[in-house]
Amino acid sequence: MTAKKNNLPHLHTVLTPQLLDLYEIHDSIVVIIDVFRATSTMATALYHGARKIIPVDSPELCIEMGKQTGGVTAGERDGKIIPGLSYGNSPSEYPRSFIENKTLVITTTNGTKLLHMCLKQGAREIVTGSFPNLSAVAHYLKQQKANVILGCSGWKNRFNIEDTLFAGALIQEIQDHFTIHCDSSWMAQQLYMQHKDHLTDYIKTTTHWHRLAAYGLEEDMMYCISKDVAPSLPIYKDSALVNAL
Repeated sequence: MTAKKNNLPHLHTVLTPQLLDLYEIHDSIVVIIDVFRATSTMATALYHGARKIIPVDSPELCIEMGKQTGGVTAGERDGKIIPGLSYGNSPSEYPRSFIENKTLVITTTNGTKLLHMCLKQGAREIVTGSFPNLSAVAHYLKQQKANVILGCSGWKNRFNIEDTLFAGALIQEIQDHFTIHCDSSWMAQQLYMQHKDHLTDYIKTTTHWHRLAAYGLEEDMMYCISKDVAPSLPIYKDSALVNAL
């Protein structure tokens, strides 16, 4: 990756939510990245025809919004379904036959938390990204000619590899359209390029893979690192994520 012409918009990568305060995001499109599994599930539900997704930051609000909207309530903490909610954070739970034309209200350990942090800090626009909708997000960002922040949700404010790998994959797709003076972006792209030809083997060594594999979620995670299987473009508008495609 090389530095680009100064008249191009800038791109930065935030490796964990704990670092978000170090970045000015009010003039940027923020891409929320939570590969295992929130943003993969969001892309899938919208691709399968969900009317909208309302991301909330607490189980209590999830239950309340479900009552208000008549929506499907879903959520997890530490990879497990939250008691009192109807569904979890697995992409396989939201086939078209179930989710089409429905509202999904969801809360997750990391992704929805970061989304609400970005809202509070005044992000210009929020989209969500994952391997299942990689190309759709890349195409959109190239067209906007706006500054971009790639926000990795990590794990409870800590760095994780899978979100950084997706940031690197996205950078590889869009780098010619941005000025990039950002070591975390450089590192993310290098990490992805080093492992892209054996991504599955590499990602199986990560702590989050082992954490979720203990709950029998290997099939979920394989889906979550599959490119373009759910080509949707979740954009946050009027308090909900909608498919802009």
